[in-house]
Amino acid sequence: MDGFVFHICFPLLIVLLIWAAYAIVRRARERRAAWESGLTAQARVVAAYVRVQMVNNVARRIQWHEYDFTTEGGRAVRFKESGGPASRGRGDETLVYYVAADPEKATASEPQPGKDMFGTVFGLVVIAVGVIILAKVTVQYW
Repeated sequence: MDGFVFHICFPLLIVLLIWAAYAIVRRARERRAAWESGLTAQARVVAAYVRVQMVNNVARRIQWHEYDFTTEGGRAVRFKESGGPASRGRGDETLVYYVAADPEKATASEPQPGKDMFGTVFGLVVIAVGVIILAKVTVQYW
């Protein structure tokens, strides 16, 4: 059983953490590009819901919104995004930021580059520590 944990599970966890780091960086770049593009549109909230995620037997509520908007070119776009105010409900309107080449990567969050950068760096540091610990334990076992 130990061989399974150290030869299969730990390397898979390392790969999963590396993928998570990539996803964090990718989304931060998409949001920054949307903010910096200068393109905005008025969007309508078509769905607002909460998903509950259990972490160490503690419920963590994550607010999700689904938005519809039309680009400057007349293209209808729908996208989902986590976060946002819990008070934002179905039928509400809000400003979204998007890139003309890929409007599905829009964001309805207000530009906060400093806060976004801090969150990205913090997430990457936590992931790096996890990868280092898992790698050291795996190498020691081998």
